[in-house]
Amino acid sequence: MTEQNHPLAPHHLPFYLAPGSGTDVLMVVMGIFLIGSVLWVGTLYWKLHSLPERMAHKSQKLQFEIVAVLGIISLFTHMHIFWVAGLLLAMIDLPDFGTPLRSIAGSVERIADAAPGEGREPELPILPPVEKPIVKGKEHSHV
Repeated sequence: MTEQNHPLAPHHLPFYLAPGSGTDVLMVVMGIFLIGSVLWVGTLYWKLHSLPERMAHKSQKLQFEIVAVLGIISLFTHMHIFWVAGLLLAMIDLPDFGTPLRSIAGSVERIADAAPGEGREPELPILPPVEKPIVKGKEHSHV
């Protein structure tokens, strides 16, 4: 008996079943969909993972470097607390201490480089200490 004439063989197969001699179209479509989904989720993961670094990029160099290191640590250790710490640090604007301190240091350096006597107030003459006169009078008793 041939397969076509078999009494239990279906005469019409559903579309999702591959024919015996053909290509499984649904498997090819699902394979392409799976590869596309993995690439899309991977791209989404990398964008989310680099979010603190992109936020800190506009801030100071030191803050950006700390956030970048926290992101790398969280990537390799899979400890999400480092990523959260980097995100919080990126969201906070740290005050700029460097600029005023550099200005003060530059001013002090200019003062130190000035020649002695230039731009300084004239020194006052040093006077000898004044002695107190001894007052003679009645002594008070402490008793």
